[in-house]
Amino acid sequence: MNLSRRTLLAATGATAAISATTLATSAGAAHAQSGDAAGEASEAVATVGFDALLKRAETLLTGGAFDPSDADFAAAVAALDATAKGLWDTLDRSAGRTVLWPDLSPVTDPGNFGQSYTRLRTLATAWATPGTSLAGSAEVADALVAALRFAHDTAYNPAKRETGNWWFWEIGTPRALMDCAVLLRDRLPAADLTAYLAVVDRFCPDADRRTNSPTFAETGANRTDKAVIVALRGLLGQDAAKLASARDALSDVRDSSNSLFRYTSSGDGFYEDGSFVQHDVVAYTGTYGAVLLGGAAYLLSLLADSEWAVADPDVSVMYEAVERSFAPVVFDGLMMDAVRGRAISRERAGDHRDGAAAVAAILLLATGAPATYADRWRELVKGWLTRNRTTPFAALATLPQLALAKAVLNDRNIHPGPRTTGHFVFADMDRVVHRQARWACALSLSSKRISAYEAGNGENLHGWYTGDGMTYLYGGDDLGQFNDGFWPTVDPYRLPGTTVDTRERTDLGTGAGTSTYRPTNAVAGGAVLHDRYGAAAMELIGPAGTTLRTKKSWFLLDNAVIALGTGISSSDSRTVETIVENRNLGPDGTQRLLVDGVRQPAEQGWTEEFGHARWAHVDGVGGYVFPDPTALHALREERTGTWRAINTGADTGGGTDPVTRRYLTLWVDHGVSPAGAGYSFVLLPGASAAATAVWSHSRPVRIIANDATAQAVEARRQGLTAVNFWGAGTAAGVTASGPASVLVQRRGQELAVAVADPSRTLTSLTVELPFRVSRVVTADDTVSLTPGRRPVLTVAVGGSRGHTHTAVLS
Repeated sequence: MNLSRRTLLAATGATAAISATTLATSAGAAHAQSGDAAGEASEAVATVGFDALLKRAETLLTGGAFDPSDADFAAAVAALDATAKGLWDTLDRSAGRTVLWPDLSPVTDPGNFGQSYTRLRTLATAWATPGTSLAGSAEVADALVAALRFAHDTAYNPAKRETGNWWFWEIGTPRALMDCAVLLRDRLPAADLTAYLAVVDRFCPDADRRTNSPTFAETGANRTDKAVIVALRGLLGQDAAKLASARDALSDVRDSSNSLFRYTSSGDGFYEDGSFVQHDVVAYTGTYGAVLLGGAAYLLSLLADSEWAVADPDVSVMYEAVERSFAPVVFDGLMMDAVRGRAISRERAGDHRDGAAAVAAILLLATGAPATYADRWRELVKGWLTRNRTTPFAALATLPQLALAKAVLNDRNIHPGPRTTGHFVFADMDRVVHRQARWACALSLSSKRISAYEAGNGENLHGWYTGDGMTYLYGGDDLGQFNDGFWPTVDPYRLPGTTVDTRERTDLGTGAGTSTYRPTNAVAGGAVLHDRYGAAAMELIGPAGTTLRTKKSWFLLDNAVIALGTGISSSDSRTVETIVENRNLGPDGTQRLLVDGVRQPAEQGWTEEFGHARWAHVDGVGGYVFPDPTALHALREERTGTWRAINTGADTGGGTDPVTRRYLTLWVDHGVSPAGAGYSFVLLPGASAAATAVWSHSRPVRIIANDATAQAVEARRQGLTAVNFWGAGTAAGVTASGPASVLVQRRGQELAVAVADPSRTLTSLTVELPFRVSRVVTADDTVSLTPGRRPVLTVAVGGSRGHTHTAVLS
């Protein structure tokens, strides 16, 4: 089984679960009894020593005791056995071998020896797991000992110098090696173990620092990964100082500003608004964030009740991240692609698998968290697990991960939690997520602060437009939309929600190392009112090679997403398009398309332009309304691609087998070199055709402005006005002194107002309202009121990093 680097960590210690009997000793059990959300220091006497912790580490890999008659466990054992048996049958065990597996040649290549150690870990896990065909075999144990020695002598030893990707040398390989040593510790000769500890001391001696660049402080998931390695090295070498350094790396005792248990305000880590950033400028909750959470949970569990137990009270940051950072971006167990970075191009690490990794991390963290947290998490997770019938967790989980999930599913006192609902502005990573009971919408934005994409090491070769306002629409009846062959087959020039020109692009990230692209625009973000309604905006300034410019807005309401574009201009003699939808219909989908009530052909290759379309509907998806009659283009097509075409990475590269999926695409053609073009359309997720027709006729939401000054809508039934200002101006009766997102809702005698500066260019902002008010009921301390017939709010937005300021007025 050849998984991605991050998935491999998630499948082992980083998000492993442990058997029910072991859970009682996991991290913070005493804290959970106290109920103190900050995690009061346990008064229990530390009694767990090296041997017991090593046994715990083994259980974290194998799952410990389980019921072999349970169908889910039996299936997991069979899956592990099948993978391991295939590796065993192809392992070169000859005396004169030059490689361990023929497809990983030469073994001296970092990617190849990294994957070789990973495969050896899979074999060692199968050998240590009862029920597999390799379990307890002396032949297998001897072969593993010899293979580890061969890999050490040939490719990975202290005399070697780092080349290629540093990750294999300092994280991937030493982690797999330490896991192998834990599993085989009773069979490894003392000299071999000493050699393996020495190579870890050479390439991963310190969780806080990058070995090949000692002045570089490790951050985020990378530091957590290294802390786990150092901890395992300490256990195997019975080195108390190493264990202490692994524990302290989570808090970074040398530089508390780098503590993983502190919110950050720049660079890598968790932010108070729920954002998670890695590689300084990339929204990465779904991969690096989950690895960090899982690594912290692993160390909390591994070191519990020992003298090295984690006692930092700021661990509550990790607890809060479950609902603040992860719950909004997990939909029925899948992880939204908007926060998975270049991992979207990994064939064997789709949104369901990364979602499963986050689920496993949360379940492991729950074993030691205070009950006030853990009880809510288990209900949340049970809801995810029971609703995801497209790719069940059991089909993705390792044996240890399955143990905790089964415990939750079988506990009748734990009730499945409902879907998360609300509007979430992750201003610190340029992401917006809007969630209703039956659907969710995620916006992937970018700016001079947050990268439009990350590519490198052969990954995410066609990610050009993924941060240009790509709109991800999720429905409970279609959990395979982005997981079922979407990325290798979708037209990468026609991602939903984006406005693009049609110039031919070259592959990204074909060289070693990763790189990011940050556009030059300042505006990206928005405001949220009552955690229910949102206004989001992004100025699009094309990269070098295009003069494309536009201003884009989204207004996200109870049952609709209104998308507006204005000022679409380009002078490059190329066609510019805005993509309304590009839906993956699966390998043989024929979902009905209606345009203005007329059923359209279902044949592949069919295309049509509708000169004055007012609405459209796609069965199983929802409706699309065009407030201004629109020249709508539609296309049905079968698209064939390969995962290899978008990912040639050494360890994550996809297969070359053709993948074919059917697509239904709707778009607006702005013509060649447009000047001041625009668009407006409304998404009605999950709406019936009849409801779409009624919405188109009744117009419950009116577009008030769509120009260079402002974009605004009004939902009269809700008493709601929402405006994105691009500069000083007036729209829908609201006046702003500069760029701003403003939402105003009148309910009875009260007026609720939400204001944000998504450009982050202002220190103060004034907003004049069209309703008489006399006093402030409640307000953030950044908001002051000048009452009157045309009251004025003065908002101190400087330093707020695009976050929302609110007030309720009477």
